[in-house]
Amino acid sequence: MIKVHHLNNSRSQRILWFLEELGVEYEIINYTRDLETNLAPDSLKEVHPLGKSPVIEDGDVKIAESGAATEYLAHTYGNGEFSIAPGEADHWTYVEWLHYAEGSLMLPLLLRLYTSRLGEAGEPLAPRIQSEIANHFTYTAQSLGDKEFFAGGKLTGADIQMSFPLEAMHAQGGLAHWPNLAAYVDRIHARPAYLRALERGGDYAMGPKKA
Repeated sequence: MIKVHHLNNSRSQRILWFLEELGVEYEIINYTRDLETNLAPDSLKEVHPLGKSPVIEDGDVKIAESGAATEYLAHTYGNGEFSIAPGEADHWTYVEWLHYAEGSLMLPLLLRLYTSRLGEAGEPLAPRIQSEIANHFTYTAQSLGDKEFFAGGKLTGADIQMSFPLEAMHAQGGLAHWPNLAAYVDRIHARPAYLRALERGGDYAMGPKKA
């Protein structure tokens, strides 16, 4: 059975969602952030030297990068349903969005988070960071347009990966300028598999707002 080393309020929530979409049995090993530092506990370093989450284990396979975990799960358990094979239309679109989420879209969000902790010392960087956020989210919104998913007209690993940075912005009310991205996140949050993952994963600050 697949094991997921799951840290609350982290990227690992999207791996739980993907496993629910795949209908694969899995076990969750829970870890909780430090209430003062918001960092992962040192016990995660016993699983992987980086001490990050998610980490998935499937037999002899251990993967500590969410993009690689998504690709592995799609390839191993998806039967082609959640990926787009080489040679098929939209294959490279699928690959691009699969990697764009962490390679480009998350970076300005992380920079904003880190510099905000510097107080006045980080203020000179704020305009540049905000410009990059606007640039990337405008590009993402224009690329999605009125489509339901990012590639191939179906839910794929690209959507699994893209969900986290979009959720992070949506939770802060940051998608007001990009209503199609807000609607995209709302559609994800309404999926039965997503809701099942929330039940299993526990509180998640970037999930759907509770009534």
